Amino acid sequence: MDFVLSEFCDRVATARAAQRPVHIRGGGTRMFYGEPAVPEGPERVCLDVSGYHGIIGYEPSELVITARAGTRLADIEQTLAERGQMLAFEPPRFGPEGTLGGCVASGLSGPRRMAAGPLSDFVLGTRLLDANGNVLRFGGEVMKNVAGYDVSRLLAGSLGVLGAIIEVSLKVVPRPRRETTRVLQADEAQALALCVRWRAQPLPVSATAWVADAGGAGGRLYVRLSGNESAVAQAGAAIGGDALDAPADAEFWRALRDQTHPFFGQRPLWRVAVPPPTPPLGLGPTLVEWQGGLRWVAAPLEAGSPLRARVQSAGGSACLYRHDGETGGQPVFHPLEAGVLQIHRRLKHEFDPSGLFNPHRLYPEF
Repeated sequence: MDFVLSEFCDRVATARAAQRPVHIRGGGTRMFYGEPAVPEGPERVCLDVSGYHGIIGYEPSELVITARAGTRLADIEQTLAERGQMLAFEPPRFGPEGTLGGCVASGLSGPRRMAAGPLSDFVLGTRLLDANGNVLRFGGEVMKNVAGYDVSRLLAGSLGVLGAIIEVSLKVVPRPRRETTRVLQADEAQALALCVRWRAQPLPVSATAWVADAGGAGGRLYVRLSGNESAVAQAGAAIGGDALDAPADAEFWRALRDQTHPFFGQRPLWRVAVPPPTPPLGLGPTLVEWQGGLRWVAAPLEAGSPLRARVQSAGGSACLYRHDGETGGQPVFHPLEAGVLQIHRRLKHEFDPSGLFNPHRLYPEF
C-alpha cells in the first residue's frame, strides 16, 4: 500500500502547485452531509481513498484497532465481532461501502452515543495527509499518549477540510453480555420526562428512541438495556413496558443506526441537538434519540430561521442534515458566533493555508 500513499502525496502536491481544489472521497455514502458539493469540473481533483484499505493492527487484549481510511466499517465490525468486541459509538454505516475515514470525518455517532460517548472520545491516533503532500502522525494507540492539544480528536467531524485522513486508531469495547428492548406507550412529553427520571437512576440504558404514532396523537418509547443478565433483568422490571422480540429488536436499532427507518426519508430533515431535559419543541414531525438530547425534525426550509432561533434559545443547535442539494439559502450547519468562527478560520489556515481541501464543505466561509 506504500505506493498508493505515495501517489496520494504526489497528487496533493501537484494540485497545490496548480492551485486546484482537492475533494476527498471514500465510499461515497456520506456525500450528502455538509454544504452542497461543488460541481465536478476540470479544475477539481478528486482524491479517492477507498482503495487505501486494510486493518493494520488489532490488539483485542488492548482494546485497540488501527486501520487505513478506506477500510469498510462492515469489515472492521466483523473483525471485532469475532472477538466479542464492537465500536461503542455505533456509527451510522449508510450502506456496505461506508468507510472508516468517512466515519471519522463526518463525526456522526449512533443510538449508543448518550451512554458511551461521542466518536471523538474513541479516536486515539490518526495519520493525516496535509496540503504540502506530507503525512503527519498525531496521537498513537493508547489513551495517554498526547502532551498538549489532541489533534486526532479535532479531525472528528472536520469533513476533510483540514486534510485527508489516511489512518485511524480507535478504542473498542467488549460487547454487552445481554441486551433487550422495552417498549412503552407515551407521547413526546411523557417520553422526555421518563428519560429525565431514568438518567438520575443507575439503570443500564444504552439507547432510547421515541417514535410518534402514525396519527400523531401518541407514540412509542423504545428503551434498550445493555449489561449483565441480572442488571438488565432488574432494569427491565423497573422500567416496565413490553419486551421487544429479538428479531424486531435487532432490526429496529439497525434501522435507526443506519437511518433506514421510514422517518429518515423525509426532506428536508433537521438534526437538532439540545439539552436532554428540553421540553417538546413543537417544530414539526419529530423523532427523539439520546434520552432527549437529539431531535430529528422534518420541517420546511423556510422554517429554518425561526427553528434555529427556537433551538438556540434552548441552548442547542440545528443542522440542515438532509436537503438533497437545495438549502434555500440556509447554511447547513448552525451559524457560529464570531469568536468561534475565527478559531475555525485559524485552524483551517494552520493546517491548510492555501484552502486546498474540501472548500466550502463545512462552512461557506472556507
